[in-house]
Amino acid sequence: MLSSKFGVRLAACLLNVSEAKNKDVVEKIARAAVYEKYGKRYPNTTVLNIFSDYDYNRSVITIAATAEQIGKSVLSACVEGCASIDLGEHSGIHPCLGAIDLVPIYPLSGVTLEECGQVARDIAEGMANYIPGCSIFLFGYADLKEKKSLAEKRRNLGFFRKKRKIDELKADVGAKPSRRYGITGVGASPYVLNCNITLSTQDLEIGRQIATATSGRTEGGLKGVQAMAFPHNGLVEIACNVESFKDPQDSSSMTDVNKYISYNIVGETYLYMSPLHIEVQIQKLALMQGISTVGTALVGFTPQICKTTAEYALSEGIVEFWKKRKDVSM
Repeated sequence: MLSSKFGVRLAACLLNVSEAKNKDVVEKIARAAVYEKYGKRYPNTTVLNIFSDYDYNRSVITIAATAEQIGKSVLSACVEGCASIDLGEHSGIHPCLGAIDLVPIYPLSGVTLEECGQVARDIAEGMANYIPGCSIFLFGYADLKEKKSLAEKRRNLGFFRKKRKIDELKADVGAKPSRRYGITGVGASPYVLNCNITLSTQDLEIGRQIATATSGRTEGGLKGVQAMAFPHNGLVEIACNVESFKDPQDSSSMTDVNKYISYNIVGETYLYMSPLHIEVQIQKLALMQGISTVGTALVGFTPQICKTTAEYALSEGIVEFWKKRKDVSM
């Protein structure tokens, strides 16, 4: 049976690194999250998944651990990543700002957002201390001044612009950004889902129109969804970040299990648009353009599956769980 400590205080990090073409580098970063220098295991930590995309030249490493341990494990992976990746040599379709591009800390069970924010700030300070020349911007519950969201901070830093001068960006922690490391986003928020839907077209403009219509910032778009269109494997892919929102408990319209996924953070319920519902909506938009969708990939897990998978991996002592599974696809 599962020890109660794993079911009470768990957190996750979906570590985004600017490397996918060198599998050895990505796996070395993943192993650094669970093993210390001399092969000793970090306690109560597992790497659940590695999702790498060659065209994007970007990998997402799902790390789960107890709230007391996750900061140290993630910091170890960040140190290894910055030693292994030179942003100045990076090329890929997906936008990025840092060699280690994103370090989000998410509560899974028994952990508050404020606690995750403190873990994120500790990671940022650790990166600044252990990686001379490293630069960090803070977002969400790690950003004590304004609690600006990741999307807001990225827009301010020009994440979505092709031409930007990294060395002119302003860091919250650490040194002035450099071409070697860039600037890393470190923060905390409710879990963010990532799903990618491929269209049966090579027309990027059609993809951009569908992405705009899908995004929550557009009237009639999907709440909490941020969507971008990229050329991918000879076609066009709509990459969606799916943020949660609090459940308006008096609203019966929020109970459709085919449309929403629920997520609990210490007694508060949050909702997401489900990947299936997002796929259906994009299929409708694609049909209006005379095309179809040809596949959907969930990058990692939903928050509930991340929690239960982490509990299982930790209770069984499986530190490299990612080796036992394939990337989740729909």
